[in-house]
Amino acid sequence: MKIPDIELQNISRYRGELMGAAMLFIILFHTGLPRTDAFFGLRRCGNVGVDMFLFLSGVGLWFSWAKHPSLGHFFRNRYVRVYPAWLIMATAHYLPQFLSGQGGYSRNALDLAANILFNWSFWRADDLAFWYIPAIMMLYCFAPFYMMLIRRHPLYRWLPVLMMVWCVAVQWVAPIHEAVGHIEIFWSRMPIFFIGINAGDYVMRQVRLDGAAIFMVVATFALSFGLCIYLEQQLHGRFPLFIERMVYIPLTVSGIMLLNRLFRRTPQAFNRFCRLVGALSLEAYLIHIHFVLHYIEPHHLGYWPTALLTIVITLPLAWLLNRLVGLITQKLLSR
Repeated sequence: MKIPDIELQNISRYRGELMGAAMLFIILFHTGLPRTDAFFGLRRCGNVGVDMFLFLSGVGLWFSWAKHPSLGHFFRNRYVRVYPAWLIMATAHYLPQFLSGQGGYSRNALDLAANILFNWSFWRADDLAFWYIPAIMMLYCFAPFYMMLIRRHPLYRWLPVLMMVWCVAVQWVAPIHEAVGHIEIFWSRMPIFFIGINAGDYVMRQVRLDGAAIFMVVATFALSFGLCIYLEQQLHGRFPLFIERMVYIPLTVSGIMLLNRLFRRTPQAFNRFCRLVGALSLEAYLIHIHFVLHYIEPHHLGYWPTALLTIVITLPLAWLLNRLVGLITQKLLSR
């Protein structure tokens, strides 16, 4: 019996479900668990949800750019989707801290304004509150120029490999590490974003892989997933995190291909739920840690009750924020 081909178009077809799964992985990752727990290493692997977001964002950007290769259209659509929600939640996070005298990373009014506008303290001092949002907005700045470059000179699709080399330099070349090592979490996530852009071309052209490639996909997933669990369960805190994030690259790509096969077989109700979470993933990311999980964890309900309660509370709040931002952006665009 012939094994069905791997349809790369499924990355686009199930993009909503994949984004939802990534958001759920991130919530499970952020929910606290003792280092001694047997589930600790697996729970830590939920961090790969960020890499899934970045890969899928890259794929989506290629689609958008191919349809409208305009810088104005590109930046307007990207930042209108992200920036209003960011402003609301960054203000809700940083302003009360500053007014209460517990400014944290906002040392003065200028710092406060810069943190609300573009999370200056992430770039300055590794403030990881909402770090993904300033990181993705920075990547958006480079994305259209990268897409123009690889269209004209396809050889430059190999640039993500140089980005991996740069991560090694950031970790172990002392002057570089002292200058920009504090944002290692940004550097080590750049390769998967641009690999996603590269993959967008194949997804858009509906490229198929021979069905026999599924054995390579499964082997890649098993090796990278097993290695990540081992690193976190046995060596957590004793290795530079960028090493594991390099392993996340094959884990992300192979995991997405396997999840596509899963979503072809799961009940439609489950797929609709994942699509809902995916549609609200930006808002859920901004809300779940500092505005929900922060208030649940002190009650020590246990890992799974805490994670599930966080999901249940976060989603309605994310929907409300999405509606609010939708009304604001609709009025802005109509003008």
